[in-house]
Amino acid sequence: MNFRDLHYLLAVADTGSFKRAAESCNVSQPTLSMQIKKLEEYLGVRLFERTNKKVMITEAGSRVAVIARRMLQDEKNIRDIARLAGDPRAGEFRLGAIPTLASYVFPSFVPAINAAFPLMQLLLAEEKTEILLEKLKTGRIDADLLALPVEDASLESAVLFEDEFLLAVGRDHPLAKRKSVRADELAGHKLLLLDEGHCLRDQALDVCRAHGADEEKSFRATSLETLRLMVQTPHSPLMTLMPAIAATRADDLRYIPFTHPAPSRRIGMVWRKASARAPTITEMAKLLKKTILNRASDSRLASKNAKRPHA
Repeated sequence: MNFRDLHYLLAVADTGSFKRAAESCNVSQPTLSMQIKKLEEYLGVRLFERTNKKVMITEAGSRVAVIARRMLQDEKNIRDIARLAGDPRAGEFRLGAIPTLASYVFPSFVPAINAAFPLMQLLLAEEKTEILLEKLKTGRIDADLLALPVEDASLESAVLFEDEFLLAVGRDHPLAKRKSVRADELAGHKLLLLDEGHCLRDQALDVCRAHGADEEKSFRATSLETLRLMVQTPHSPLMTLMPAIAATRADDLRYIPFTHPAPSRRIGMVWRKASARAPTITEMAKLLKKTILNRASDSRLASKNAKRPHA
């Protein structure tokens, strides 16, 4: 038994097909089938049930696959340690972020990372939380930008910033002229929310439940931009919660801050504790935290200058 055979095993388990597994492993189907058969003979157990129409993994095969994934991840960690021993700040670095964050932080984060780590090739990914965590734990991503907390003993995290929620309404909305709003004033109102699978939806639902609000069930958005467009429609009675990091200016939209304590989400960087790049990722997290603080400071300064009367 060797690591190559484990790769073949997982390829068949993941694709449910010897043909597709062979293609993904860049080998011929007879070669892959023969190696799987040899592995079954070596272990003395059937790993797959084969018919003319489909391939199903057996119970024993599923249990072997779980361990195989762990073994291959350990093998990758060993190779990473050896590869990065010379310079852990060089080479490819895969950074993921959730959709409600990626578009708003990558433009400032990427230049900061490139400047601090010039030998690093940054590869970006934008996916929902569940997918990012799966890729992180299987080694296909080095670190994720997520809403905390993330409950997993194999992962480490560092807080980057608190992202307060703002109440977003159209300019014709009865609340549009308010300078602030209390969270308990949401009671009895219905808010537009994102579709299932977005962690921001769960956070917004928590705010709604805590303050007596409810979800507008007639429509669910697939992105923050869709929420923004729905709310800013002329004479729209709709409202939504918008994270401050995503509060881009629009003539037909008003963002109303909540009074203290404002509802918020905590954004952080998450990585594997066993990662060979853990010290580098910790350094990167500190850099990104500083970048956010500088961005917030610049934003406050710009806002202050914009309010000054012209000479």
